[in-house]
Amino acid sequence: MVRVRFAPSPTGALHIGGVRTALYNYFFARQNGGKFILRIEDTDSARFVPGAEAYIIESLKWAGIEIDEGVSVGGPHAPYRQSERREIYLKYALELVEKGWAYYAFDTPEELDAIRAENGETFSYNYTVREKLATSLNLSAEEVEERLARGDQWVIRFKMPEGETIEMDDLVRGHISVNSSTLDDKVLYKSSDKLPTYHLANIVDDRLMEITHVIRGEEWLPSLPLHYMLYRAFGWSSEQPLFAHLPLLLKPTGSGKLSKRDGDKLGFPVFPLQWQPTDGSEGARGYREDGYLPEAFVNMLALLGWNPGNDHSEIMTMEEMISLFSIDKVGKSGSRFDPEKAKWFNAQYLHTTSNEVLVKMFRPVLEEKNIKVTDEKLEKIVGIVKERATFVSDLWELSKYFFEAPQSYDEKVVAKFWTGDNPAHLVELKRRLIMVEDFTAEKLESVAKEWIHIKELPMGKIMNTLRLALVGTNAGANLFEIAQIIGREEFNRRIERAHNLLG
Repeated sequence: MVRVRFAPSPTGALHIGGVRTALYNYFFARQNGGKFILRIEDTDSARFVPGAEAYIIESLKWAGIEIDEGVSVGGPHAPYRQSERREIYLKYALELVEKGWAYYAFDTPEELDAIRAENGETFSYNYTVREKLATSLNLSAEEVEERLARGDQWVIRFKMPEGETIEMDDLVRGHISVNSSTLDDKVLYKSSDKLPTYHLANIVDDRLMEITHVIRGEEWLPSLPLHYMLYRAFGWSSEQPLFAHLPLLLKPTGSGKLSKRDGDKLGFPVFPLQWQPTDGSEGARGYREDGYLPEAFVNMLALLGWNPGNDHSEIMTMEEMISLFSIDKVGKSGSRFDPEKAKWFNAQYLHTTSNEVLVKMFRPVLEEKNIKVTDEKLEKIVGIVKERATFVSDLWELSKYFFEAPQSYDEKVVAKFWTGDNPAHLVELKRRLIMVEDFTAEKLESVAKEWIHIKELPMGKIMNTLRLALVGTNAGANLFEIAQIIGREEFNRRIERAHNLLG
C-alpha cells in the first residue's frame, strides 16, 4: 500500500509551500488508494512555537486535506509526534556506532567555535578532521568510556565515507550523483537534550511507519545523499522509499523563494490561515481570513508546480485533481506566485457558488449593519451582483443600493445627466412606472422603453438619470431588477429624494 507523510515542524505558521507539499502527498495517496499520514517533527526544541501544531492541523482541515493516520487522529504507528518517540532513536544511533557507521564526538560548542574561527569558512567536520578531534575515532576506548561515564556532553555523528560516489534517483529530478568527500559528518543524536536531529528521526520514523514515497520540498534535496547513506548503513536500502523533491514557490518577480516579507510588501498572504503568535509578536494574514474560498485556494496552489496538460481546464475540483495528478508532470524549476491569479481563481469559484451558500456567508456583514432582509430577497440580490465580485466582502459595495438609498450623488454623473429636461422627464417616467400593476423588472423595462420611444427621448440619458436617482452613480445592476427588489414605494421615494437634493 502507498503510504506518504507530511512531516512539518511546529516552528511557526505553515507556509503555503508547505500546504502544497501536503496537497501533493494527499493527491498521490488518494489516487493510489493509500494513506496520508501527519507526523509532527518537533525534535528542534529550541525553535518550538506554542500553537503551531494546532495551526498546522486546522490549516489542513480548511484546505480539505483529510488525515488518515497521525497527530490528531491516531493510528497503528502512534505516537506521531517525534518528541514522544525519543526513547526509540538512541537505540538506532547506537546501532550505527556499533556498525562503524557513526561515532561519538565530545567537542564542546566553545571548542568548535574556536576551530571555526581559526579555519574560517573552510572548516567542515568531515573525514579530514574527525580522527584529529575529540571523537571516539581518535580517543582510546577507555577514554571514551570514561567520558561517557562521567556525563560529558556528546553527540553522535554519521561517518560519511571518503571518495565514494553516491548514486540516487528522484522522481522529479531524475538520477543524481554526489561525491561523498564533499559532504560533512552530520550530527544524528545529542546527549544535551536526548533528542535526535531531523536526519536520524526522519529515516527511522519513515522506516517504522512503512512510508513508501517521500514527497517533500526542494530544500531537503541536499540531505538526500545522507539519507541514502543512512538507509544503506541500517541495511534498509532495498526497502527505502522513493523520493520526489518539489520545486520552490518563487516571489512574484520570479527571483528567490516566496516569503512573508514579499506578502507584506505587496499586500497578499503567504499563510493559509491568519497567524497570531502567543508570545505577542507580529502576526500575519491568512487566505481564509482574507476571504478566499478553500476550494479556490487549493486549486490555485495545486497548479503552482504541477501541470495536468493543456487539454484540461484550470478550474478543477479536488476529485478531478486527484485523478489527474502525476509526479511526472511536476516541474523541476520554481513556480512564480502571482497574487492576481490567486484572486482570479477565487472569483471563478465565487461566481459558481450557489446563492444559498453565499447568503450564509454574506449575512454576517448585513447583521453588523443592522440590516434585516429575507433569505429569498437576499438570494436574488446575491445572484445579481456576484458575477462582479472577487470576494464575499465585495458583495456589500456591489449591492448596498439594494438596502439603502444613496447618501450622496456622483458629481461627474450629476453634471452629465441631471441637466436640461432630464429631471422633468424622470418625474414623468416615474409617475407612469409606479402605476404599473405588475411591478416586475420585465414589465417595468417594457413600459419605460415604450414611453421613451414614444417621447422620442435619448434612451441613454434617461436611463442614466434614472440610475443616478436610484443608485447615486451610473454603475450597478440592471435598473429594473433594482426597481423590482427595492419595491414600488422605495422606488418612488428615491426619485423624489433625488429631486429634493439635486433640484
